[in-house]
Amino acid sequence: MVDGPLTHLRVLELGTLIAGPFCGQLFGDMGADVIKIEPPGVGDPMRSWGRGLPVWWPVIARNKRCITLNLRVPAGQELLKRLLQDSDVLIENFRPGTMEKWGLDYEVLSAINPGLVMVRVSGFGQSGPYSSRAGYGSIGEAMGGIRYLAGDPDRPPSRVGLSIGDSLAATFACVGALAALHERDRTGQGQVVDSAIYEAVLAVMESTVPEYTEGGEIRERSGAILPKIAPSNVYPTADDDSIVMGANQDSVFRRLAEAMGDPSLAEHPDYADHVSRGEHQEELDELIGRWTVTLDADALLQQLEAHGVPAGRIYRAPEMIEDPHFQARESIVDVDHPAFKNLKMQNIFPKLSRSQGKIRWPGPELGAHNAEIYRDLLEISDETLQDLIHDGVV
Repeated sequence: MVDGPLTHLRVLELGTLIAGPFCGQLFGDMGADVIKIEPPGVGDPMRSWGRGLPVWWPVIARNKRCITLNLRVPAGQELLKRLLQDSDVLIENFRPGTMEKWGLDYEVLSAINPGLVMVRVSGFGQSGPYSSRAGYGSIGEAMGGIRYLAGDPDRPPSRVGLSIGDSLAATFACVGALAALHERDRTGQGQVVDSAIYEAVLAVMESTVPEYTEGGEIRERSGAILPKIAPSNVYPTADDDSIVMGANQDSVFRRLAEAMGDPSLAEHPDYADHVSRGEHQEELDELIGRWTVTLDADALLQQLEAHGVPAGRIYRAPEMIEDPHFQARESIVDVDHPAFKNLKMQNIFPKLSRSQGKIRWPGPELGAHNAEIYRDLLEISDETLQDLIHDGVV
């Protein structure tokens, strides 16, 4: 029924909004049977998110089977326990303590299924003095360090423009779950994967911590550049466009100097190596900008490509959709949807050579798979299922 390398796995997704569901999306993209569990009559708030139209749900809930289940009542908790008997992973991103309040802590669940891997995504993790705090992605981004660096140096800290903290925490959660599943193959035992948003952000903060502890340096906002990494910036063109170029490696800078028609530039003492270029970053960017602004963007990119200098335009959705490279690799694909007639979304990444996953369906309607899961998987009779619906359990 499914495609991808994880077709043997069943994942129960209890989370809402972004961090938990994006982790579930990653599993579903690679072929796992992801059963998305939502509150009856309400559903995940992501069902209504999107700019203008609720088009985020078809992406983040793709490849999932959706059921409703009230986890706040004992009957709902018992049904979840039945579902996890034959499941491999359970994902939740509630505030720490919520699962324990419902009697669904890992000790209880692992007694039912010792091989269960429980993925817990939260703002501050399951331990420590901040663990009980509410923690959205924006807070994790701020305390993890990325927000301080985002934006221009003459303005207050900005944000990236995407929910990057949630997505990073979800990605690390998925990596941790896969590692736990690999370990389970040897031991037969599951475990808890504790992914904190602030730590996921901290993990990608490069050398900012040792720069401070060893050299007393605190990295500051730098706008379009990375300090001391030159040339690597946005440069203007003759047709009022701009391109991003990176030529900070010595060999690449020599090729850029040739493209500019001035090979001797690479031998100039101010630009001859990485350190000297970093010390003269501003004047070097101005020099390059005076050259790029003499060429239209197309001609400039052709010139740089001919000399092996990495460069590209700054894309929005329209440019991505029209780009022949995106098209050739099917980076963006059309997905059939009952309501949206021109639905496009990003494909599944990374690409695997032999067992590539695929988008099998977009995010389903609320409770779309109730009958399929409860009747066929748990063998609940239609009469009992109707009683559960009447009682607000399903």
